[in-house]
Amino acid sequence: MSVATETRVRSGSGSLAWLLVLGIILAALNLRTAVTSVGPLLDQLAAGLGMSSVGTGLLTTLPVLAFAFVGAATPSLARRFGEHRLLLSALVLLGAGLLVRAMVGNAPVFLLSSAVALSGGAIGNVLIPTLIKRHFPGRAGVMTTVYTTALAVGTMLAAAATVPIERAAGGDWHIALGVWAVLAVIAAIPWFALVRRPRAEVAAPSAVGGGLRALLGSKLAWSVAVYFGTQSMIAYIMFGWLPTILTDAGYTTSQAGLVLGVFTALSIPISLVIPALATRFNDQRPVIVGLVAFYVIGFAGLWIAPSWIWTIFIGVGMGSFPLALTMLALRTRTAEHTAALSAFGQSAGYLIAGFGPLVVGLIYKATGGWSVPYLMIFAVLAIQLVTGLYAGRNRFLEDEPAKISV
Repeated sequence: MSVATETRVRSGSGSLAWLLVLGIILAALNLRTAVTSVGPLLDQLAAGLGMSSVGTGLLTTLPVLAFAFVGAATPSLARRFGEHRLLLSALVLLGAGLLVRAMVGNAPVFLLSSAVALSGGAIGNVLIPTLIKRHFPGRAGVMTTVYTTALAVGTMLAAAATVPIERAAGGDWHIALGVWAVLAVIAAIPWFALVRRPRAEVAAPSAVGGGLRALLGSKLAWSVAVYFGTQSMIAYIMFGWLPTILTDAGYTTSQAGLVLGVFTALSIPISLVIPALATRFNDQRPVIVGLVAFYVIGFAGLWIAPSWIWTIFIGVGMGSFPLALTMLALRTRTAEHTAALSAFGQSAGYLIAGFGPLVVGLIYKATGGWSVPYLMIFAVLAIQLVTGLYAGRNRFLEDEPAKISV
């Protein structure tokens, strides 16, 4: 399906709407499986593939690189191939990459196939907010809730189920990683059906050009990007360093792992609440301030009197992620501008976020404690608050003085 034949939901096309909803849910379930299925098996993978420390470091960095650089190219690809066909291709790439890396026995091919799978996920990251804006402009909040909840479920599912699958398979990590390719194949089915829909159900979006370069001078675009980047940075820091923070405070590794699991699971109910709450108002600044307040309470408590209870406050603060995704649609009027803002915000944001865990690790090793890393986290939260207050105000990208055209 070309750009000229992109499907748009019209009143009365109920079956098409439900097919799109199903497609968005299944695609969202897959966007993080290539990332979170690897972490629990990292030691086994390094041993089985003969992967050096440089290789494992590259493997853990690949998601950020793919999300940033492939995500930036997605609007141009969508204009050329069409959004539905591109998302179908992304799911095929994701499934193929997952399948190949589950079958190989050497590190270079494993890394290359991982990059292919992550590229599919990166395209989906940008496309789904755009598709929500295009097909459900009056229900963006509801559909973003559906999307972010499915994304959270898929993230947790791959993280929690990969090790049990490996054990059930007799310690075979190939099977444990390969099962996620099946989920990608299932997710591709509704999008295959969508690209074959008759032209009678189709309306053409405007064929626009210009790309992300036009957003470089946009204060709103940069505010969204930095807000997205700072919340992702906090998330990466927590996922990477929370177990160490807890074990340094006297928790056992199994206790720390349990807390991390609960912390991750909190993203599901939070993803159900935040987008629906944010879209009830034209101005999201009160929600932004509230989430930062939860972050501050949680990190201050974890610093002063380390306990698992503070991770609940931080988990609520992590609602900044579904909020950031929601604002991609709320700060734009058209699907084309949503696509540009989604690509720009996520690409720049993930590049910003990628430095967080590395810097925290270097500071922790240099100082031998958590005081300086916590000070860095509070500085990041201050930046998040400032940029969020600008991005959360009732305004639209199309209305900026620069008259941005994408």
